[in-house]
Amino acid sequence: MFSGIVEATGTVMRIEREQSNVNFWVLAPFTEELAIDQSVAHNGVCLTVVGLEAGQYKVTAIAETLQRTNLGAWQKGTEVNLERCLKLSDRIDGHMVQGHVDTTATCVSVEETGGSWKYFFEFEHTPEWTTVPKGSICVNGVSLTVVDSEKGRFSVCIIPYTYEHTNFRQLQAGQLVNLEFDIIGKYVMRYMAINNL
Repeated sequence: MFSGIVEATGTVMRIEREQSNVNFWVLAPFTEELAIDQSVAHNGVCLTVVGLEAGQYKVTAIAETLQRTNLGAWQKGTEVNLERCLKLSDRIDGHMVQGHVDTTATCVSVEETGGSWKYFFEFEHTPEWTTVPKGSICVNGVSLTVVDSEKGRFSVCIIPYTYEHTNFRQLQAGQLVNLEFDIIGKYVMRYMAINNL
């Protein structure tokens, strides 16, 4: 479980293909504190540390993960948002995030708004994937508040701190991001669909 508060950014250093799986070696400032079997969110995707070597750690993405997220587009040098899993005693400064990406969205535009930035995204809408104004959304592992909300489209605003400490500063129109919709909203929408409400 995560909170969507990015702890650091890391850099993809090596990519190794192993049948349908892909291994990523990541350089991160907290690598020395990691242990095998720990969970780390990468652009919002929960992956397990499976190797440690020379200040880098290895995680493996299976075909399902590669198809559902933007990990398949990663290259050597890609900067990723990182968050280690929560401790039970931690404050939840963002919102409850599982690290289970629902789908990807395309960034359609970025607007600078006098000291902050507004990003617009489009995604394939389904009844379970719904945003609401002032609701929570996790974009590339970052807990954010929805500003504009339409069917298959929403916007978020980024403050300077978030812009400087995440890979949002590199995000441009046309690029894919990972989305995890609010867990409570997903359960509500699923319940309503099952019961024809």
